[in-house]
Amino acid sequence: MTITAGIDVGTGCVKVALFETGGGAPRWLGRRVERIRQRNPYALAGDAFDALLEEAGLRRGDVAYIATTGDGESISFATGHFYSMTTHARGAIHLDPSTRLVLDVGALHGRAIRTDARGKVLSYKMTSQCASGSGQFLENIARYLGIAQDEIGTLSLQGTAPEKVSSICAVLAETDVINMVSRGISAANILKGIHVSMAQRLAALVRGIGVLEGTVLVTGGLGLDRGLVAAIQEASAEAQLPVQVRSHPDAIYAGAIGAALWGAFRHEKLSARPPGALAS
Repeated sequence: MTITAGIDVGTGCVKVALFETGGGAPRWLGRRVERIRQRNPYALAGDAFDALLEEAGLRRGDVAYIATTGDGESISFATGHFYSMTTHARGAIHLDPSTRLVLDVGALHGRAIRTDARGKVLSYKMTSQCASGSGQFLENIARYLGIAQDEIGTLSLQGTAPEKVSSICAVLAETDVINMVSRGISAANILKGIHVSMAQRLAALVRGIGVLEGTVLVTGGLGLDRGLVAAIQEASAEAQLPVQVRSHPDAIYAGAIGAALWGAFRHEKLSARPPGALAS
């Protein structure tokens, strides 16, 4: 049996996943997520990893491969690094084997990743760098509205007359929201409108990348936003895309999961080489 770890350093959070592989399906040993806020993400990654090992009754020496992804390439104790689209694709397949497209919606961007049944990336598309369809934008709006982040999805589902945000620029979109508040638009309809606007752009990515069937899994920090997932489901239906849009309770860990599993694969390949063989 082999123990591997995946550490995903994102813009807003650090996610750590610990797996045991070999002799059957990969088995969770633990997972942990920490919000970065104003902390050093690399020091936070080390602390989160050590805390997870302590919970599992393990030491760093027990982990055969420590794989990083996202912005974690500079973590000093890592064994190797994997590109984030590769890890999100592999992690999504682990969470839902029927996945053929991953919608990774994080703090600063949204991207559609087309994958095959093994988690191999076939193609991808990203939203604009300045797009208002991001987790950071939603966090800013929630703070302005005086709403906790974990309330966003529930409130959005209560919206009955959504006010769409027209601008793709986050700064201008925030101005739109301020105007909505001054007009007496409810927080539920503001959030629902933001979700609808985000969902339409994400559905356009799905159509543009050419995935017209199978499961679309929403991952990243907004994978647990029920309001956004529901809006993507509605936008996909309106666009007549014959896909099933889903999320998963562990969607935020997709990158860390993929890193751990790719790390296990790489460790197995390296272990199978004859002594003295050069890495390719």
